[in-house]
Amino acid sequence: MNNKHNEFFLSFSFFNKEFEPGNRLIDLFSDHFSFHFCSPNLKKHIEKLNEIVFRVSSNPSSTIVMSDASIKNHVATSISHIHSYNKAVVQTLHRAIKVITTEAKLFAIHYGINQAVTNQDVNHIVVITDSLHAAKKIFDSSVHPYQIHSAAISQELREFFLRNSHNHSEFWDCPSKQKWSLHYSVDKDTKSMVSMLSFPCKSSWDFCRKTECNTILSQ
Repeated sequence: MNNKHNEFFLSFSFFNKEFEPGNRLIDLFSDHFSFHFCSPNLKKHIEKLNEIVFRVSSNPSSTIVMSDASIKNHVATSISHIHSYNKAVVQTLHRAIKVITTEAKLFAIHYGINQAVTNQDVNHIVVITDSLHAAKKIFDSSVHPYQIHSAAISQELREFFLRNSHNHSEFWDCPSKQKWSLHYSVDKDTKSMVSMLSFPCKSSWDFCRKTECNTILSQ
């Protein structure tokens, strides 16, 4: 398990090269990713998710990223479970304060993808989340408050797609209320985590990391 606590992330990034016209993922790799929203027939949709898990679990070149996030007592907990062929499940855990749910969801997706792309043998990444609208922000070139997170994920996917022309990624919707086994496990973890802040009296992660604090004091 990778644990990272009290991290500070900027919430906005102007003029990032990841969103320059002609340089965006949607411009260069539109056939390398796809979105699959939950259909009105929930039973059929869950059956498709089960088929994906069965197919991916028997394929050494595929990986599933199961992500979720929750906010309790103003503390956001983002967790991803990475399922790979014949390997133990890898869990990433991040906490932050003063963020909204969409940011927390993007945290979880970001670090799940980060773990998946480190495996050079993987050419297929399946991201399953209960917040597909947050995942779509990755490919949204308009100015929005989650742009820096989208840029970070975009850069990782860009490198993944460039590695091999056959590399691709799928994003699947999975409503938490369905309590589908693999996603329910992540959802349960995010809601059961007890958050312990290093500096609970501070209102910003600026003061929770020494380097940022020193910079602020010096300025």
